[in-house]
Parts: sequence; C-alpha cells; structure tokens
Amino acid sequence: MPLLKYLLIIFLSVFVISCGSNITEKKKDFKIKTNTKKGNISNTEVLNLSLLNKKNHKTDSVVYTLDAKKIGESTKLSDFKLGKQTVEASIYIEGESLSVTTPITILNNTPPKLYHYKILNEYPHDITSYTQGLEFHNGFLYESTGQYKESKLRKVDYKTGEVLINVDLGENYFGEGLTILNDKVFQLTWRENQGFVYDVNTLEKLSSFRYGNSKEGWGLCNYNGKIYKSDGTEKVWILNPETLVEEDYIQVCTNKGMITQINEMELIDGKIYANRYQKNGVAIINPENGAVLGVVDFTPLKALVTQHPTLDVLNGIAYNPETKTIFVTGKRWDKLFEIEITE
Repeated sequence: MPLLKYLLIIFLSVFVISCGSNITEKKKDFKIKTNTKKGNISNTEVLNLSLLNKKNHKTDSVVYTLDAKKIGESTKLSDFKLGKQTVEASIYIEGESLSVTTPITILNNTPPKLYHYKILNEYPHDITSYTQGLEFHNGFLYESTGQYKESKLRKVDYKTGEVLINVDLGENYFGEGLTILNDKVFQLTWRENQGFVYDVNTLEKLSSFRYGNSKEGWGLCNYNGKIYKSDGTEKVWILNPETLVEEDYIQVCTNKGMITQINEMELIDGKIYANRYQKNGVAIINPENGAVLGVVDFTPLKALVTQHPTLDVLNGIAYNPETKTIFVTGKRWDKLFEIEITE
C-alpha cells in the first residue's frame, strides 16, 4: 500500500474516532429537566421541559419527543396513554447531533371509584374446573380452564352446567383466557408462547399463533375489532385480529402507580373488567389509555361456594348481552354467580 494512502486511512480513522468520542463526551453535559415528582405526573397536568447544559455548549436546536411524538417545552398530557414513557431530546450542535432521554410515568388524575354488587342468581359450575376465561356467545357460555394435564375449552349451558362440547388441550399446555370475535374463539396458553383459534360453533381447531413481545398469556377480550391480551404485567397488548400481531399496548395505572397481574378480562359497556391474579376483585379499565376507573371487591363470594382443599381465587368474568348482566366464578368453584354492579 502506498505510504500516502496508508497515512490518509490512519488520519480518517482517527478523525472518525475522535468525532465519535467528542459527541459521547458532550452528551454527558446535557440532561433533561422536568416538572415531574420523582418521575410521576398526572395526565391532567402540563409537562414542562428544559435542557440542562453543564458546559454551555452552543446548540443549534433542540427537538423533544414523548412516546415518539414531537412535543414542545410545555405539553398537555391528556392525549397521551398512561404508564412509563420516555422523553427524548435530540440536540443539534455544531453540525452534529446527539440525544439524551429521561423516563417519566404518566398516572391517572383521579382515584378509582368503589363499586358494589348484588347477587341476582346462582348457577351450577364444575368444581373441578380451574377457570381462566369466560365469555358468552349466542346465549352459551364458553370457558377456558388451566393446569397441565387438565386444560380444556368448553361450550356450556350456563343454566344447568351441562357441557355441550369439550376440547382437551393436551398434557403440555396450560390453558388461559379466551375471547370470541368474528365467529372464532381465541384461546391463550400460559408459558407455551402459543394461542389457538377455533370455530365458535363446533370448537374445531382452525389455527394457532405465537406471541410477540409478551412472554406469557393470561387474559383476552376484544374491543372495537381489536383483541386485548394481558400477560401478567402492567401491560395489556393490542393485537391485530387477522394476523394476531401485537401492534400496541396500554399500561394499567391508577393515580398512585401502575397495576400488575392483570388476568382474565371482559369488555363491558366500553370498559375492560379485569380480574387481578390472587385478588378476589375486579378492576374497571379505560381501554383507550389504561386508567383504572373503578374497583369491585368480590371477596364475600368465595365463602358462598363449597369449601374444599383445592378451592382457589375468583377468576372468570363474562357479560351476557341477552340478560344484560354480569357472571363471575372462580377457580374450582361450584357456583356461577349472576350479578349486578352499582357505584
């Protein structure tokens, strides 16, 4: 290699490395300052941003984004989803660019309302069923159950408890939540990273699908033609009903913080009613932004079912559009309760 060419390559390499190093060093001198309290801010507040520039570098411009949307130094948060978000400042300086970020958590502005319930009717329920999902369709109750070697999908006459169609999942699957959309039943498994699709009338298996960023399957419901999927975290994923790809998510939040262990879900009057794992209660969630609007404590119901060694928590909530009432049960409960919820 000619000496001149060799020296040119060395020079350019050193120049690129020094430029990169220079940007890295400058990046340490910038920090985003917010008006959040320990990183938290209400969705009715205005987010105020400023840029700390420790060494007073001359900047050409600064562009802020929140949840990948361009924002100004003062931004109303009412149109943003709740939960953990990232504020990014893209800084242009002397023909170069760098970015710094800071996390914030957007919380709901009001505490959840407390709702009460009244029992309207009681119906028989299979005491051996480890209930994971419930949903009504054309007057019949569809139920998904869990536990390895026990998991199944059923079509049931809810008034008598008679099982009309039963599908066993197989020993290696732990069944989870279900939902019904476009004459198809969608059913999750827990840690097998796989869901199943069935014909709603025959429960013939049509296909299967894999999960995306969510690592587990917990609960399912559908809203406005989209499928909502919980995975045990604060996130509820929004799936394309045709491809079943996770396209987006909401994060479940109160005015105090984020709520995890969202389990079986049901869409009722435009709101998600969600069981929380190991809790005998239901959270009422805004499907648009993740805000917890209300809570219902069903703890007393557990004392009304047959007590036995494997009796477990409340899980399973379904809305019957024919009766316009809500039905709840639990894991290995021998009763299905028809209820009315009031504020």
